[in-house]
Amino acid sequence: MKTLLLARHAKSDWDLAGLRDHDRPLNARGLRDAPAMARRLLDEGVGVQRIVSSTATRARRTADEYAAAFGLAVREEPALYAAHDRTILAIAGALPDDVEVAMLVGHNPGMADAVAELTGSFVEFPTCAVAECTLDIGSWSELIEGSGRLLRLRTPRD
Repeated sequence: MKTLLLARHAKSDWDLAGLRDHDRPLNARGLRDAPAMARRLLDEGVGVQRIVSSTATRARRTADEYAAAFGLAVREEPALYAAHDRTILAIAGALPDDVEVAMLVGHNPGMADAVAELTGSFVEFPTCAVAECTLDIGSWSELIEGSGRLLRLRTPRD
């Protein structure tokens, strides 16, 4: 049994003219929501062992909050930036088998589509949302379409 947390980055700042999409930082709400969601997961006993993030500034900053809460380092994966569902699931499928609970931090619509592909559940996926998916697999390489179940979708407004 494995657990995959698919997380969308926290709310980003659109007010900086001329900034590339990849470089947009978190806004005030994002800076508040990311550490709150990280604490919430920790308080609820979710034991994240690996965090993999898009290289985009807003995703990496969100991932850093989760990493700080769980005492982990963030592993960057350039392919998570603007990734489609199949890419996201391929990244998860390449995780090492000694990891039981992993988190991928990325962007929509890819994250919502990956939840649907993995679990058959179609969910609204606002910024800073985290979908907790259980997988009845022994190895990440066994991850395929429909192999998961959506256990819970957490949002900052819950």
